[in-house]
Parts: sequence; structure tokens; C-alpha cells
Amino acid sequence: MNANADQRALYEEVILEHNRHPRHYPKNPRGSTHHAHGFNPLCNDEVQVHLKVADGAIQDIGFEGAGCAICMASASMMAEAVHGKSVNEAETLFRRVHRMLAENGPAEGVGKLRVLEGVHEFPMRVKCATLPWHTLQAALEQRTETVCTEGPSPFCPQPSLPAAPP
Repeated sequence: MNANADQRALYEEVILEHNRHPRHYPKNPRGSTHHAHGFNPLCNDEVQVHLKVADGAIQDIGFEGAGCAICMASASMMAEAVHGKSVNEAETLFRRVHRMLAENGPAEGVGKLRVLEGVHEFPMRVKCATLPWHTLQAALEQRTETVCTEGPSPFCPQPSLPAAPP
């Protein structure tokens, strides 16, 4: 097996493991102070991130929702990575992961999250992997708009609202 095949096998194994057994899911920690909702209309991924932030740190994190394996695995790995970190550390990690996933940048300073780099083999799935991270960022900034992967703005209307009559 060559290095690329080994890397792809690891990517698939980690994604499947986190999808089957997501960490911090379904969970809305007691005393949560920050919340955000994210939606990917291309494949109907929907994630709610809940944080308990105190003394400048993410003391607890949980997420709820449903989505494809990549979205759910990314949310699980994100929750593990930022749990107990300072808000500044979480924001720095968001920027690094976003650069790696959305901008095809270097996988530097992301630790175990480097395995998500394999999503580049599936360009349509990059938004699935980044949705939980954008939702985390919105929660940290205490934004109330639904985070969306489509359109000129990173926000979109609630997916569960019925369409307006003609």
C-alpha cells in the first residue's frame, strides 16, 4: 500500500468511527451560554452547537442535529478538539481548519484534525466538513442567524420554515 492509500484508509476509518460514535452528541450541556444553528441546503446537514463558556474557556460543548457522515464526523472531531480550550485557541483552530478545508491550505497546527484533509478528494463535501466549524464560530460570536453554506452571506433562513405562498 502506498502513502496515499494509507492516508485515504485512515481518513475513511476516522470519519466512519466518528460518524458511528460521535463524541459530545446529542448533547446540550447544562448551563450552556452560547448556541448556534447551521444548515447546508445541498445535502440537508443541520447542526446546533451548544457551548458553556466561562472565564474565557469552553468548559463544555455539545452538538445536535443530523447530516452526512462527513458533517457528523467533523462536528464530533471539532467538539473533541475545542473542549476545554480557551476561546482564543478555539478561534485560532477554526481559522486553521477552515484554511485547510476551504482554501486547500496547509494542515499546520491542526493536530489530529489533519485527517479531515482527505475531504479534498470529494470537493462537494468540503461544505459538509466546514459547516460545524462555521456554526462553532457563530456560537462563539453569539450570532443568532442560521449559518448557511450557500449564498453570498454565510447565513440563510431557517430550513424548517415553510415557503411563502405564491
